[in-house]
Amino acid sequence: MNMTATVLRVEQRILVIRGLRVMIDTDLAELYGVQTKALNQAVKRNAERFPADFMFQLTAEEKVEVVTNCDHLARLKFSKALPFAFTEHGAIQASNVLASPQAVEMGLYVVRAFVRLREVLGSSRELAAKLDALEQKTELLSLQHDTLASNTRAQFKQVFEALRQLMTPPPESPKRPIGFVSDEKE
Repeated sequence: MNMTATVLRVEQRILVIRGLRVMIDTDLAELYGVQTKALNQAVKRNAERFPADFMFQLTAEEKVEVVTNCDHLARLKFSKALPFAFTEHGAIQASNVLASPQAVEMGLYVVRAFVRLREVLGSSRELAAKLDALEQKTELLSLQHDTLASNTRAQFKQVFEALRQLMTPPPESPKRPIGFVSDEKE
């Protein structure tokens, strides 16, 4: 698998929980080529390397939400244990604690995925700031010089709104129903 494909595969496993970009222990263990139990045991043996800003345990409500929203985590539904979520630093530290060749190699891809997401987020914020500044400048020009016709200002507003809509991520597609679906109304 090439580097870009691997980074994209890792990016798909990064979730936002409590406002933080994290990876669930199950996904991290799979990437690092170990069982989830082995990953969590290694973390517990090295607890001093995992402060609260590196990892946290999901609440029961968070677990239900993750299982509901992430098809690949459906197997967690029947697990009694609450999964752990690792931030970027926690995922790197887990790679270091495991120290297997696969964990070290995949740790690099995890870092690249988090960095890439940060860059995308930063460029969106930068673009939004530039768009706001441009909108303010056109408003000032129209107020000061009143040379822009009313319809031109309206067209600028439409352009700004269209750009903002393009910057928002597309909504998730609706999930297909599971099981037998009847066309008849009951």
